Amino acid sequence: MNTLKIVVIGFLSGMAGAYTFYSYQHEKTSRQQQQAQFQVTNYTPVETYRPNIVQPTEAPRMAESVDFSYAATKATPSVVYINSISQGRSYNQWDWFFGSSGPQTQVSSGSGVIFSADGYIVTNNHVIEAAEKIQVLYNKKQYEAELIGTDPSTDLAVLKIKESNLPAITLGSSKNLQVGEWVIAVGNPFSLSSTVTVGVVSAKGRKINIVDDRFPIESFIQTDAAINPGNSGGALVNKNGELVGINTAILSRTGSYTGYAFAVPIDIVRKSVEDLIKYGTPQKAIFGGKVVEHDFSNARKYGLDENVKEFKGVIVGKVERNGAAATAGLQEGDIITKINSVEINSESAFEEELAYRYPGDKITVTYLRNNKPGTTSLTLLNKKGDTSVTKRVIYNDATLGASMEAVDYGVKVFNLKDGGLLKRIQIPENYTIIQINRKQVKNPSDVIEFFNNYKGRVYLYGINGSKQEMQLSFYLQ
Repeated sequence: MNTLKIVVIGFLSGMAGAYTFYSYQHEKTSRQQQQAQFQVTNYTPVETYRPNIVQPTEAPRMAESVDFSYAATKATPSVVYINSISQGRSYNQWDWFFGSSGPQTQVSSGSGVIFSADGYIVTNNHVIEAAEKIQVLYNKKQYEAELIGTDPSTDLAVLKIKESNLPAITLGSSKNLQVGEWVIAVGNPFSLSSTVTVGVVSAKGRKINIVDDRFPIESFIQTDAAINPGNSGGALVNKNGELVGINTAILSRTGSYTGYAFAVPIDIVRKSVEDLIKYGTPQKAIFGGKVVEHDFSNARKYGLDENVKEFKGVIVGKVERNGAAATAGLQEGDIITKINSVEINSESAFEEELAYRYPGDKITVTYLRNNKPGTTSLTLLNKKGDTSVTKRVIYNDATLGASMEAVDYGVKVFNLKDGGLLKRIQIPENYTIIQINRKQVKNPSDVIEFFNNYKGRVYLYGINGSKQEMQLSFYLQ
């Protein structure tokens, strides 16, 4: 029995070995036949392939460090906390039964940047424009701030505190700032002091139509660094900790950061701050006309060629009679392509170039008229239509108990004193009188003369510090 098992097992093993050998030989033969079928011999290419090698024009850049601690450490000590204090009036459903709850103290916060070691601080005009009292919080100390001047056209303001040896921020250059460059925002969002956020420059020369002024200058730096309420007036710095902009605005449906933030370029800020410190008011160079974007729709509107390969320059949309542009011979429909040697291809670029100039400065304007190039020399003027330096003039009157100054829309009253006439008739701080008894007023002397001599019913029309229309009626005895 055992012998039979051995014979059977040996037979089956032999059969398996024979089948394996047969399968291997058959597969080998088939593979050789297939390779022979597709084998190509004696092929010579017509031309040797040479890859197109482009030599780099500059050495590859090393990846930048993403450590922003140096910039934050350098810039943070130069950013202060600002409280804007005003008296408002609160209304609710109980006022119908018990009367108004009376004036309520309102405090809003913002940021500021130390511009000089002797106490000058720059912030946004909208941070302090409604304030009756301004406080600066720095290094765990509280200071009463003096308002040196405001520039509504750029939404800037300058404050002064009585302190010395302050850590003034290092100024950079917004002209040299590049799209895609890292920037750091330092400020006090939601009352959280010394907050640092990081992003990149998304765009330059943005115009978003938020500045409420007769001669607005908008050429914002756009960034995606997170900026929220309270950041206004704070610093936008580069990786070296140098100031490149003053954080000013966000575009948001909710009022909080959604990816779009805007800062006033430092090159514009520098001139505005110098003007406010030296003269108390900005020295605006007026072109004497308005320009619009050179694009397809405006080309059609002004009867210009719509089929150009590239829309360059800006279109002169309006020329004021006897203004600087008219005197220089510019006409509606002219296409301005350069100011001096600087190419102009947007309305914001045009406004920014004028922002660096002073009344009396002469510029060379290059333009196209009927597709023919031309140049002209233009002397920029001030708001009054001449080239003189404009200085802030403040009037004070003991009877009224207030300071006054002429502004674009009327006469602004501020520094109201207890016991003064304007305080007694409840005129709010920073109220701008536009009309008295439906008659336009432009000079503080007109307001002083009226209130010192008139008896009877008075109707005032104007705007408060928050730019809300306000009408007041009272009786003078």
